Amino acid sequence: MTVIQLSRSFRDCTLEIRAPAKLNLRLKVTGRRPDGYHELSSVMVPVGIFDRLRVKRIPEGPLLLECRGLPLPEDRENIVYKASQAFFAATRVRGAAAIRLFKRIPVAAGLGGGSSDAAATLVALNRLWDNPLPAEALKDLAVGLGADVPFFLEGGPCIARGIGEILTPIVNWPVFWYVIVTPPITVSTAWVYGNLKLKLTRSEDDCINDSLGVGAFRISDILENDLETVTASRFPIIHTLKKSLMEAGAIGSLMTGSGPSVFGIFELRNHALRAKDRLIPQVLGDIFAVKGIA
Repeated sequence: MTVIQLSRSFRDCTLEIRAPAKLNLRLKVTGRRPDGYHELSSVMVPVGIFDRLRVKRIPEGPLLLECRGLPLPEDRENIVYKASQAFFAATRVRGAAAIRLFKRIPVAAGLGGGSSDAAATLVALNRLWDNPLPAEALKDLAVGLGADVPFFLEGGPCIARGIGEILTPIVNWPVFWYVIVTPPITVSTAWVYGNLKLKLTRSEDDCINDSLGVGAFRISDILENDLETVTASRFPIIHTLKKSLMEAGAIGSLMTGSGPSVFGIFELRNHALRAKDRLIPQVLGDIFAVKGIA
């Protein structure tokens, strides 16, 4: 199953593809590897904020990348460019690609937009060249591009382990609505992990399985993010956003990833929309009311 959505025009060998954002409803750091990466256990869900990519197969020439919407580099610094390079290096297929990225997911916000764009790029290029890479080879490329990229290839709510590449789909995840607030601040993921003090905890597998294995589980039993304390110590607005979301009627609230985005969970669409309307006058940042993708 994949939440990356494609539509194909056979006339000009072009794919239109939507790349969703994600939320971490639980993020526990369980250790640090010798290579410097951190071992994680996370509950991740895709949500309905989308970037769009238009990927066209062209006969030859350099990779062409154009970005619209939120500003991004259009060169080798862009992860879409890196994903394209990785695909062509791995497959050695003939031809090149022209890619137009319409960027809507806030950048460096803990929502996984770049990782989703990279996964969408790999999927689109593989389809345009008639699937030269099997699923496992595509996943290997994804791991090399970033810890969250394999999640977007898998699609749907998952438990992510390792550095994020070991994925277990969650069956029958409830349909929630999420109000997401991205404040106008920049958080360095490297700084957050560098200031994290690891603590010994009980088995995360046991904790997640106990919470998810009881049928109608309480979402409050899941919500926890080890990185939140670090980010909030420097940016107290994280606490303000959580408080505002709870006062607006959320049944739970948490920072996603390394931040700074914070989300509130709602069981009904109209409750989420009402909360968004209540928060807009507070000028807290970009606000989205979106449905989770099962």
